[in-house]
Amino acid sequence: MKRLRIVVSLITQDNDYQVEQAAAAEEAARRLAVDVEILYADADSIQQSQQILKFVQAAPEARPDGIIFEPVGGLALPQVGRAAVSSGMGWVVLNREVEYVKQLRTAFKVPVFIVAVDNLEAGRIQGRQMGALLPSGGSALYIQGPSDADASKLRTAGMYETKPANIQVKTMKGNWTEASAFKAVTSWLRLSTSQQSHIDIIVAQNDAMAAGAKKALQQFSYEAEGRDHWVNLPFLGVDGVPKTGQAWVRSSVLAATVVCPPLAGTAMDLLTRALQTKAMPQETTLVTPHSFPEIAALKGVKSSGHASGAH
Repeated sequence: MKRLRIVVSLITQDNDYQVEQAAAAEEAARRLAVDVEILYADADSIQQSQQILKFVQAAPEARPDGIIFEPVGGLALPQVGRAAVSSGMGWVVLNREVEYVKQLRTAFKVPVFIVAVDNLEAGRIQGRQMGALLPSGGSALYIQGPSDADASKLRTAGMYETKPANIQVKTMKGNWTEASAFKAVTSWLRLSTSQQSHIDIIVAQNDAMAAGAKKALQQFSYEAEGRDHWVNLPFLGVDGVPKTGQAWVRSSVLAATVVCPPLAGTAMDLLTRALQTKAMPQETTLVTPHSFPEIAALKGVKSSGHASGAH
């Protein structure tokens, strides 16, 4: 039997969860005896489209058997997906609910499906973590991902669903990277209104942005005498990669994270099986996240570590 070849396109190398996705895909490929090629789009949807199109438009013998990708942009490359599927390639979307998948499944026989973290539940978990850490209520600075990302919208909705009514939320935008949150928080700290803000907890939609926020607040604390309380606040993230997010919780850089198992390995398993058996997987497979540590362990805990270890 011909050895299967699968391309995995990820958002950026500057994000520990994306790197973990690549590692999961490579581990699954070794186990399944499948050839895999990992691409990073540098958070640029045009670059991602061009990278994938090179494979779609290659000579038939040079095309991969399937493409697994986590979309950079909100539209998730519907035209590229249709071109790939019509050329006989499997098409798997990670962490994004897209309507065109249903249409492609109806029109073509190759495997087309979605594998996603239950991002609504990830948000709900953060809301519960906030309640555990602030039993008397307070104010949260909430750092979201890009506004066109499903994960960002769903995590926000879940957080509002479970956070106690006595916790007020101020939101700002990041781009899933440490640098983006550092920039957003630094800009906010330069505003005179931030000096009057009383913030009790920093909540970011991923661990990288939590680390970036902490670095910005640390820098501000060194420059502004008497502002040490900023870095002693509890910081929350999402992703919970063992070597970063979970390690940062153990070293008190973060008070808690939400562990989201990497999706690319699951996608590789499902796609390989589908290609070998010619059976279409279910349209959407949701992977369940969990709190790290457990919510019960968070009652009254404060974070006091330093972000210098958060690389």
